[in-house]
Amino acid sequence: MQQVEIGIIGGSGLYDMATLTDRQELALDTPFGAPSDSLTVGTLAGRRVAFVPRHGRGHRLNPSEVPYRANIHALKQLGVRFVLGVTAVGSLREELVPGHFVVPDQAIDRTKGVRPATFFSDGLVGHVAFADPVCLELARLVAAAARQSSGTTVHEGGIYCCMEGPQFSTRAESELYRSWGCSIIGMTLLPEAKLAREAELSYASLSLVTDYDCWHTDHDTVSATMVMETVQRNVAAAQATITTLVEMIDLTAVYPAHSAARHAIMTAADKIAPETRERLRLLLGTPEA
Repeated sequence: MQQVEIGIIGGSGLYDMATLTDRQELALDTPFGAPSDSLTVGTLAGRRVAFVPRHGRGHRLNPSEVPYRANIHALKQLGVRFVLGVTAVGSLREELVPGHFVVPDQAIDRTKGVRPATFFSDGLVGHVAFADPVCLELARLVAAAARQSSGTTVHEGGIYCCMEGPQFSTRAESELYRSWGCSIIGMTLLPEAKLAREAELSYASLSLVTDYDCWHTDHDTVSATMVMETVQRNVAAAQATITTLVEMIDLTAVYPAHSAARHAIMTAADKIAPETRERLRLLLGTPEA
């Protein structure tokens, strides 16, 4: 099979486009279990692209149940080097209107430790830099692609507050996150971006604003129905952005994210269990001591 270098993680509807040809459904397995569902691999704008339905087909997995490690590992298996995570978010700012797109460049982690958030465990300790939680080079391309193709307002930069869920925020929480300077709130950026960094993948996010969370008293309190209705209206815009992004990416580009784990391993080589080394072989090759 031809190597796949671009991965898209998001809703099942993203890959339901006529321009995605030569489709294959791949049921992969990983050392971290099965991905959310089978991956759809196809040709888009002349390039091979893999789509991961983050919540499974039919939206079966809540944000805490998504097998983030397996999803990232599956993309790595296919040879992917560039990943776009598409998310639905609530707005924490007046100017970020439902229907707009945001390409965040920062994040605050409000998940609660129930999601496995690292590949480095079981006797192997590693620390990657995460000051910039997305690949800034790829994020600039995402914003440019969205401006060119989406037909909606695009905001470049901003802080994504990632909460646990599956419940939406209380009003007090929503106001707290606003006081921190957060721009948008969602449930899936993390640990997805952390794992992509450990796997040395260039990762960026395209966030689709669906509502004003619950802080805005002039708008209805967020509901699942409201979120899904806005997402459905924005699917075509997101698809157009993805197609343009796929055309824009320089597949030969080497960004800092592509070597993020080069000096990450702290554990002495002779202390790494063979089974741990084998489980991480694809991600790290021979771990450095």
